[in-house]
Amino acid sequence: MRVLGIAGSLRRASYNRALLDAARQLAPEGVSIDRFDLDRIPLYNADLDVDDQRPDEVGRLKAAVSAADALLIVTPEYNHSVPGVLQNAIDWVSRPGMKSPLAGKPIGIMCASTSVIGGARAQQQLKLVLLGTLSLVMPHAGVLVGQAPEKFDNAGTLTHEPTRQFVAAYLTALEAWTRRVGTPATAQS
Repeated sequence: MRVLGIAGSLRRASYNRALLDAARQLAPEGVSIDRFDLDRIPLYNADLDVDDQRPDEVGRLKAAVSAADALLIVTPEYNHSVPGVLQNAIDWVSRPGMKSPLAGKPIGIMCASTSVIGGARAQQQLKLVLLGTLSLVMPHAGVLVGQAPEKFDNAGTLTHEPTRQFVAAYLTALEAWTRRVGTPATAQS
């Protein structure tokens, strides 16, 4: 199973990028998580969202989403919501509506934050956005890694064993959810 991992932070040393890296290591056997970085995605412009003018990096993102069996989005919380860079990427991929690569795509959500609540508000906002794209958001509370500095070492490795176990269990649940509701990527248009 191929999962596309997207971190909603551009900061190289972000806890959310580190959490995505941990997920890649903790994925169940037979599940690979490829990372797509959003740092080259331009701001959404509907004038450019046509086949002969769409920016190459946007085309690459849409193709990666299409080819994946599921998505794993790992996002920080900015001002009680998702970062603009993540919302922007979703705006590009969600078009055309009803026929976008997000329609019918199983999606799991994780957050890491320095706060105690671990990005819960961002996850709720992201779920609302993704439901509007016809994505199949996994019905699970998600992974909320609060007080992240206590759970990652200075190199960005997730060292807190209970969190590692929870992430591994979540990824197993995402695999099962994807097998239950997902359409194989090769069958999607």
